[in-house]
Amino acid sequence: MSECSYQVRSYKVKHNYEVKGFLESYRWMLQRAINEIWKNITWKEKVTKRRRLIPIIPKSSEFKRNLRDSLLRDWVFCAHYVDSAIKQAYSILKSWRRNYLDGRRAKTKPVVKKKFVRVKETLYSYKNGKVKISIRPFEEHLVFDVQNAWFWSRAKGEMGELILNEKFLIITFRFNQRVEEPKGAIAWDCNERSIDGFNPEIGWIRVDLGKLFHVHRVYELKRQRLQSKASKKPSLRRVLEKYSNRERNRARDFIHKVTRVIAEAFRGYVHGFEDLNKEKMFRKSRTHNRKIAKSDWRTIIGLMSYKSRVQLLSPYNSSRRCSSGMVNAPKGALYECKSCGLKIDRQLNACINLYLQVEGLPPSQKLFNELVRGWGGFTLTGGEADAGSNEPVRSFKAHEPQRLSMDQYLSILSLEP
Repeated sequence: MSECSYQVRSYKVKHNYEVKGFLESYRWMLQRAINEIWKNITWKEKVTKRRRLIPIIPKSSEFKRNLRDSLLRDWVFCAHYVDSAIKQAYSILKSWRRNYLDGRRAKTKPVVKKKFVRVKETLYSYKNGKVKISIRPFEEHLVFDVQNAWFWSRAKGEMGELILNEKFLIITFRFNQRVEEPKGAIAWDCNERSIDGFNPEIGWIRVDLGKLFHVHRVYELKRQRLQSKASKKPSLRRVLEKYSNRERNRARDFIHKVTRVIAEAFRGYVHGFEDLNKEKMFRKSRTHNRKIAKSDWRTIIGLMSYKSRVQLLSPYNSSRRCSSGMVNAPKGALYECKSCGLKIDRQLNACINLYLQVEGLPPSQKLFNELVRGWGGFTLTGGEADAGSNEPVRSFKAHEPQRLSMDQYLSILSLEP
């Protein structure tokens, strides 16, 4: 049995049009829309454990109509860009509201800094391999020849909204893709230098992220050598920016390769990842914070989400909870439960807890002992004979994980047609 999944793909087309003035006008209008909506937000007091002010964003048709009329007064471009700006302003403020309620944003108005335009479907046309975007009604338009673009033969679905910036036109395609019934689930525990996965049939999987950590560390050291001098020599700021861009590109390239191999090697599985928030993981320790800042967990999840099916899981006590439900304070790589005596690799223990969460099973020592007999990655070890019994007491021991390194990523990718 299968179901349909709505998906969106985006592709870039480079252009040489001079659109800075148009983009700045749109940015100014978008900020005006945010300012007007912000002025009309009402703050409702809510008392739970502590006193809070909850923002209520105005959504009435009358307010939106008056907002549109006020923005159109000084607007010389196509009127539909005003509708696009209003829609984008509401999207920005809704995102700010969610983050504010989660404690990740202050009570300050969002400010638009990037220059871009969201082009609605009513503002462009496609004919004979060319995309024509209206700027001024009956006066000015931009034409993009996309029929020879590298992605055009592989793009599928209907063309959706476009995004125009100073260098690129981003074209989106939306389509329904039939998704087959999943083979099973793999739960992934995200760590500093690896991600560890577990599935009962496959066993314990460890994906090496040492190369990714090395990329971040190398550019961190390069920036440290220049940052103290950059305040006195402004030309070095461009070098720092170059290093930052290069670090980001190399890290993203590595993550693309890793996620592609994981998706291909475990095609048809649902991948469960911890829904980690780095901002809440920062502590007073500078060393700890720098290690957390180097992690790319959110990027890994984002790139995996369109290559396979992804499910977000709660990370709460995943590394500290035993399969019996007891919460411990483990130290080092070995997890040892003070209640039941279970000894297991700390990262594997987290994978198992996350896998139980994917399957909707509660942590239980009896359930773990029953399930582990049929799970991959475990074996029974010998032990001392129990008193009054001829059979020795046997315990479970984890096999070594299946390891995927950078060499394996590249070798797998080179074998693909």
